[in-house]
Amino acid sequence: QWIMSRLQTLKSNVASQMKGYRLYNVVPQLFSFIEDLTNWYIRLNRSRFWGESVTADKISAYSTLYTALVELSQVMAPFAPFLSEHLYRQLALLSGKPPSPESVHLCDYPRSEDNYVKPQLEEAVDQMQQVVLLGRQKREEVKIGLRTPLASLTVVNRDQQLLDEMQALDGYIAEELNVRKVSYSADEGAYIELVAKPNFPLLGKRLGKRMKMFTKAIGALNSEQINELQTKGVISIDDEHFSDQEIQVLQQARPGTNTVSNSRIAVDLDCDLTPELVRGGHAREMVNRVQRARKDLGFEVSDRIHVSYDCSGDLALAAHEHSTYIMSETLALEFVGESLASSGESAGEQASDVVEAQIDGESFKFVITKAADA
Repeated sequence: QWIMSRLQTLKSNVASQMKGYRLYNVVPQLFSFIEDLTNWYIRLNRSRFWGESVTADKISAYSTLYTALVELSQVMAPFAPFLSEHLYRQLALLSGKPPSPESVHLCDYPRSEDNYVKPQLEEAVDQMQQVVLLGRQKREEVKIGLRTPLASLTVVNRDQQLLDEMQALDGYIAEELNVRKVSYSADEGAYIELVAKPNFPLLGKRLGKRMKMFTKAIGALNSEQINELQTKGVISIDDEHFSDQEIQVLQQARPGTNTVSNSRIAVDLDCDLTPELVRGGHAREMVNRVQRARKDLGFEVSDRIHVSYDCSGDLALAAHEHSTYIMSETLALEFVGESLASSGESAGEQASDVVEAQIDGESFKFVITKAADA
């Protein structure tokens, strides 16, 4: 529903810009949609695309992607004619039918379909994207990689309706930031302090010599006054009226919190690591090493495999605790611990050499063999 709504917004925006002959504004719109389609819709739906059986959900995911790509090729045809034609024809080949019309440049230009437009959903996903970027920023700040799970994350925004919309996206936030629990709070004051600062380029011209006096007065605004500015869009200081464009409201984390903000939304990330969370990170590192080896060995992405591994200590415990997860992520039919010293061959299977990797300074050895029935 989100990507279909984004598609309609793209068509509407492009039509509006073209009608006003502002063609220079169209390409950024195209890039923004392609970013959303590839790095969000496709990436977040990988499990739907790669499901083993043909389900209604899988068909829906592919149908939505097909529609988005066909209409994208039509929207960008005047701006990227050769790429659009290539995309249009390749999609026709995938459908098993000759393209109709024969060329993308013979198609009617697509129009926005209002019944697919969901502005609140688009806003919620946009905020979800901001949350993910802030969460990654905080992880980098505390030097905890994305493969190590964290206990919880709290999304902070005073708009309760927006938070309610975002709750439908819990799974995506948890997966992207690798957190066990996502919660929401409209109590911004518990996590952030609002600070008002003058927009000097705008106010400097208007206030002139009085700028220094009002800079001090704006900086002294309390939380209630700042909330009034945000709610009404205007505030009076010493009989002078200021708009929310002339006064910028910044968000700062309260002491003792792990909050980060971009002035639109804030997140508080629990950065405390337990041994169990660390082992979860080890399991993800194992998946990463096996996936790399699959690629190096030239396996197809759909090939089923058998994995034998050799490790000790916390790595062995992590492998045992998370064996089901590791198998599902690597398409392994078996994930078996045994002593590995060298490569070998088993009946009906072609064995690779022993791969040795380092995870947190500990050795993780494994052998991949392609399943006989794969």
